Amino acid sequence: MEPLLESNTVFMGIEYLAIFCCGLSGGLMAVRKGYDLFSILITSWLTALGGGIVRDVLLGIFPPAGISDRGLVLTALASSLVVAVIHPEVGKLKWTMLVIDALALGLFAVNGTSKALLYHTSGMTAVFLGMFTALAGGLFRDILLNEVPAVIKDRHWYAVPSFVGCVLTVLLTKALSAGLIDINVEMAGDIVIVGVVVAMRILSVVYNIQLPGAMQRHEAHLPPPLPLSQSRYLRRPVVHPQADDPTALRNVDAGARHTAGEDVNAGQRQRDPDHGGRPMSE
Repeated sequence: MEPLLESNTVFMGIEYLAIFCCGLSGGLMAVRKGYDLFSILITSWLTALGGGIVRDVLLGIFPPAGISDRGLVLTALASSLVVAVIHPEVGKLKWTMLVIDALALGLFAVNGTSKALLYHTSGMTAVFLGMFTALAGGLFRDILLNEVPAVIKDRHWYAVPSFVGCVLTVLLTKALSAGLIDINVEMAGDIVIVGVVVAMRILSVVYNIQLPGAMQRHEAHLPPPLPLSQSRYLRRPVVHPQADDPTALRNVDAGARHTAGEDVNAGQRQRDPDHGGRPMSE
């Protein structure tokens, strides 16, 4: 049994479009870095299919779809050739690429989660694999191009919509397994979930919605130090490294006594001129 989005012709066409546009975005970044055609090809392929490869490897599916599905591979490679020619035009389509990228985010999240549940993973594991499917391609792209990953750098909602989509997909699939809904309701639910992910992503960019950062604090509040009478019990004891060797201890004691005797004799010579010491000043 395939995930519902893969068994529907319309959604398959949208998925191919999403893969193509993800390849365009990855290849465009490689073009702007001034890399050659082979580097553009690799970047486009990994951006478009890297998330699915990670998902399949973790599920034990060999070979992964990213290298075995001819249609997916050719679509990703075609995007690299296209962007190598029309990269000025692609660079101008900011909002179009944003919408299609959000659509790819939703489709990959729902598809990856559904496929993980198909292989009898737990709900939590399916959420992680769905997020890997949605986010790992962009992560590979940024690592290859020596950029801060967009999942960290982009302060707008990027990983959050994919997480919401994965969780909703798990709940929908569990409801289908429990007999609470039928297959048609699940298909409609998948469409709604993709729409929710797309809406969250676009609205966060349009209205500059960001997650809060760390709390602004500049002073540390720590417990007061212990009084001296108590802190002395916490001091680290000084242990001689040769304490277990009686011979070494006797040698140390003898050396200490010898040094002490020399100090005493030197003091007597300093006080007594008859023994070669310097006369004491009056």
